[in-house]
Amino acid sequence: MDGLAAMSKNIRVLIIDDSALVRQMLTEILGSDRRIEVVGVATDPYMARDKIKKLDPDVLTLDVEMPKMDGLTFLSNLMRLRPMPVVMVSSLTDKGADATLRALELGAVDFVSKPKSDLAHTLEDYSEEIIEKVKTAAAAQVKPLVKEMPLQRGGMNVAPRLSADAVIKKAAPAKHFRTTDRVIAIGASTGGTEAIKQVLVRMPADAPGIVISQHIPEAFSEPFARRLDSICEMRVFQAEDGQQIVPGSAYIAPGNRHLLVARDGARYVCRLSDGPPVNRHRPSVDVMFRSVAQNVGQNAFGAILTGMGNDGAAGLREMHDAGAETVAQDERTSVVWGMPGEAVKHGGVDQVLAIDAIADHILARVADRDG
Repeated sequence: MDGLAAMSKNIRVLIIDDSALVRQMLTEILGSDRRIEVVGVATDPYMARDKIKKLDPDVLTLDVEMPKMDGLTFLSNLMRLRPMPVVMVSSLTDKGADATLRALELGAVDFVSKPKSDLAHTLEDYSEEIIEKVKTAAAAQVKPLVKEMPLQRGGMNVAPRLSADAVIKKAAPAKHFRTTDRVIAIGASTGGTEAIKQVLVRMPADAPGIVISQHIPEAFSEPFARRLDSICEMRVFQAEDGQQIVPGSAYIAPGNRHLLVARDGARYVCRLSDGPPVNRHRPSVDVMFRSVAQNVGQNAFGAILTGMGNDGAAGLREMHDAGAETVAQDERTSVVWGMPGEAVKHGGVDQVLAIDAIADHILARVADRDG
């Protein structure tokens, strides 16, 4: 079923969780939306397997830690034999973060974090986010897991949708000391952890410095950076304020902080901001892209990858207008073609490419400019 067809009928959801409280809360939250129907619950993967056959749900919510069979083993089997959209429910711990990143590698569309305490109230606070993630998952492009990947080294008060102006005012690209250093800026959201990995693993150890804003919780950004660092030729860090951006290194925005690129003489450095969420996100791709447009200009290359919403579309256009070359992930290889699609509509995209072609394209264009 394609995305349009999935959005034309009620979304049938099966909740898989061993916690009675979580099952009850998710049932109430999802059932409050007229387009979502919770068709059943399961307390373990074996019960879930039978209910999937019987109920034919459109989306699963799946707890990472499950009795009888852990959630990752169940997900791996599911994505090989009957691939379907899955939203993981994970704890905000290092163990939970690692398991969730692994789940995204196996094919889960997205995840919902549950806290260590006051579970009921916190899930209620994020009810609109949970509903939106299930709706997005229903329309996502889910691909079968062909080959098992080895483990690598009270209702939510909706915040106003602020623009990047809330953090960094729009301005013409500044004139600085001359430099030939290049900076690659990458933004992503839903499905982005895997897309970013596919780009970075193709980058050589001497690639230009890369800055990355991925919509991710605070507890997950450092494990994500560590995971990438263990499999990439480049060094991968969670960005620190004042950290110099150098070739051969990639810098990931910490969860809950904006990442900006600034100039310090002839050097580029990371700047972190606790400014308000932009497009309801912190880190925001628009904020990072605007800072790159203003401080790197034509020495930059911008890439916007899979993701829900439009964060990054305006910023990528600003980079394009400042002389940077830009690329967007294509619809076929995106889990959700929201952010890349919006960037194309904004007119800030030079090339639309499959995810496995983006790294080579960037490297080729950088080489052409340097040549």
